[in-house]
Amino acid sequence: MAEAAQQPVVFLTEGTKRTRGRDAQRINILIAKAVANAVKSTLGPKGMDKMIVDDLGDVTISNDGATILDEMTIDHPAGKMMVEVAKTQDDEVGDGTTTAVVLAGTLLKNAEKLLDDEIHPSIIIKGYRAAATKAKEVMLAAADNVSSKDKKTLRNIALTSMTGKVAESAEALSDLIVDAISAVAEETEGKITIDIDNVKVEKKQGAALTESELIQGIILDKEIVHSGMPKKVKNAKIALLDVALEIKSPETDAKIEITSPDQLQAFVDQEEAMLRKMVETIKKSGANFVVCQKGIDDLAQHFLAKEGIAAVRRVKQSDMKALARATQGKIVSRINDLTAADLGNAAVVGEKKIAGDEMVFVEGCKNPKSVSVLVRGGSEHIVDEVERAVHDALMSVADALKDGKIVSGGGSIEEEVAVKLREFAQTIGGKEQLAIEAFADTLEEIPRTLAETAGMDPLDTIVNLRAKHKAKDGKHIGVDVFKQKISNMKEANVIEPLSVKIQAVTSGAEVAEMVLRIDDIIAGSSKGKGTEMPQGSGMPPGGMGGMGM
Repeated sequence: MAEAAQQPVVFLTEGTKRTRGRDAQRINILIAKAVANAVKSTLGPKGMDKMIVDDLGDVTISNDGATILDEMTIDHPAGKMMVEVAKTQDDEVGDGTTTAVVLAGTLLKNAEKLLDDEIHPSIIIKGYRAAATKAKEVMLAAADNVSSKDKKTLRNIALTSMTGKVAESAEALSDLIVDAISAVAEETEGKITIDIDNVKVEKKQGAALTESELIQGIILDKEIVHSGMPKKVKNAKIALLDVALEIKSPETDAKIEITSPDQLQAFVDQEEAMLRKMVETIKKSGANFVVCQKGIDDLAQHFLAKEGIAAVRRVKQSDMKALARATQGKIVSRINDLTAADLGNAAVVGEKKIAGDEMVFVEGCKNPKSVSVLVRGGSEHIVDEVERAVHDALMSVADALKDGKIVSGGGSIEEEVAVKLREFAQTIGGKEQLAIEAFADTLEEIPRTLAETAGMDPLDTIVNLRAKHKAKDGKHIGVDVFKQKISNMKEANVIEPLSVKIQAVTSGAEVAEMVLRIDDIIAGSSKGKGTEMPQGSGMPPGGMGGMGM
């Protein structure tokens, strides 16, 4: 019987590597910490930028967490899970990606100490879940209200989001962002809904950031198709066509036999007559500008130019929908159905040369529900980074309006939650208390990192912050990286949406729990012969690849 028990059990293919128990947890935590450390120094207004060079030599310079992780080549599954945290944060709320990744990495770092003290992962996970729930309650209690009429606060939210990403002109851009979100916001039964896709961001290099502008309408990266057409149309009546101004080919194979020049001329004349009729239908509707999603025949262009009607062609479907929202026009799929009621309206439509490219500006739309922000910058890298900053700020303002809740930044809300969590931990007792306290320590990593990037003493900063938050009315005290001291962040106008902070805590806690639950890593290989494994033993550690950058 003893010999039978020692018989090898074959169930894994040859070449499969397996890591189990603490070794598996240690590897995963190591990778997660490495990913978090890769973006940690970018946190806050004084955070540093990262330069990522890909295989083709293309360079990306950014301090946006989601962008950095997306550009990095990360092979390890645990590393990819951290990247997913940043992507989820970016998709849901648009900002706070670095915060979410740093929290996830620090939660695992602190969990490792508890694992070394022989505390079971299930207990740590239970404590983390209780702490995350309590953290959200504390954040909600500490939040202030904001309304769509409070333009100053909304402007400060945009400014807070962009500070550190845009070196200059952040104040001017913040005004554009608030105006853009206010234009596309819709209120239904007291609830505000905002589709961020209704704010189109176009970027062009070659000018100062201060020349960025908000267009009460849509910018089309197209040019007017015919030189004889007017380059500027005032009081524009816009026809939005989802149909080609061309002679369609027959649906089935067809053969036309022409036996004389007269027949050929009649055929050509018929085509010309059909195109002329299309143009006459457009003119009859009252349109003086045509936006076509498909092609426009050369002859049709000539007829339109003769009638003084300007046109652009092959416009993206997303731009067509945006134009319909901005101009209150309707997209028409049959030329014969086009009427004056289908036309959109704009004060002026004109072609402008921006950075050497012709672009069509549809401006002065009345109460547009789709607008455009033209972002300018001195170089390609600057324009790209400004575009990312504008996206984050747009999302932040939209989040604040949708939830109607804001908190002070500068690490103040994290410290407030950390203090409350330590009080909460005393009521729990047992080993879970240690996990809740570890969660509190994790939240303090945000103000600690802000202090480090500002050149302050992290330890002194955290000690002073704790003392202030334990005192009455200290919830707004945070790290002022510009003055290099702790101060009231609300008075300093450092404001962030509540939803960004809650999402960061939720995402960070969930990925930490997922990693902690893994106690076995099996790296498969191509199919082959089974590997003999003595019962009760594991394969040698080191079965997974690392993180490549």
